[in-house]
Amino acid sequence: MAESITPPTTSKTEGVPAGLWMRCPDCGDMLFKKVVDENLLVCPACQYHFRVGARARMNQLCDEGTFEELFSDIEPVDPLEFVDKKAYADRIKSEQFKSKEKDALLSGRGFIKGRPLVLAVMDPNFMMGSMGSVVGEKLTRSIELAAEELLPLVIVSCSGGARMQESTLSLMQMAKTSAALGRLDDAGCLFISLLTDPTTGGVTASFSMLGDFIIAEPKALIGFAGPRTIWNTIKQELPEGFQRSEFLRDKGFVDFIVHRKDLRSEIARLIDYCGK
Repeated sequence: MAESITPPTTSKTEGVPAGLWMRCPDCGDMLFKKVVDENLLVCPACQYHFRVGARARMNQLCDEGTFEELFSDIEPVDPLEFVDKKAYADRIKSEQFKSKEKDALLSGRGFIKGRPLVLAVMDPNFMMGSMGSVVGEKLTRSIELAAEELLPLVIVSCSGGARMQESTLSLMQMAKTSAALGRLDDAGCLFISLLTDPTTGGVTASFSMLGDFIIAEPKALIGFAGPRTIWNTIKQELPEGFQRSEFLRDKGFVDFIVHRKDLRSEIARLIDYCGK
């Protein structure tokens, strides 16, 4: 199993190898990391769902040995020559070295409990899964492939939103992916959107909320703008937990909340239910 995106606090007790233990940020328990990895990166004490990298997520969801990666040759560029604290071109190289991925989306064909489908997974290890031109292009090609081959589509969202270093080019991906999903719907194909912690910004405002079924992991942060931004804009204090999956399910924005251990079964059930 791959590690979570941000390794939690580990024990540095003298004589104990570093990395064996991790602290759950929800319940505070010290956990044996191997046990957490074997539990699909879920805290065995309180069921807190740690963030999962794209390749680990693919391994969790797909039948063993069935995932076929597609569109891996698409790489990011820096047409705007954008610079904030560092040049965007340098930031890309740094993120690629850290994550061992070219960008923030992994896509391809696979099987879940014997059901063929197209799967696209956002990777929080690469710039917090932000959506730039590469993410938008790979998503669009995945959607078009599902429509062409009449396969169910599953998109796993985990993102801080649009990638500001690509400015309008990033925002264009919202319309691009949404339009492709319209064509997928015209083809009569099933789209299951899985929301994980976090799903925010332009991702929430586009493809992630357009699923035929919208399912979420427990306590996932889902929203557009954060509480501070909302307060500064409309001067309103919103209810505690208003951007968590449980609140959104109660208000009708999410169809189901599914524990990570049950995701494969639930996706297979929905595919069968729709006759796809």
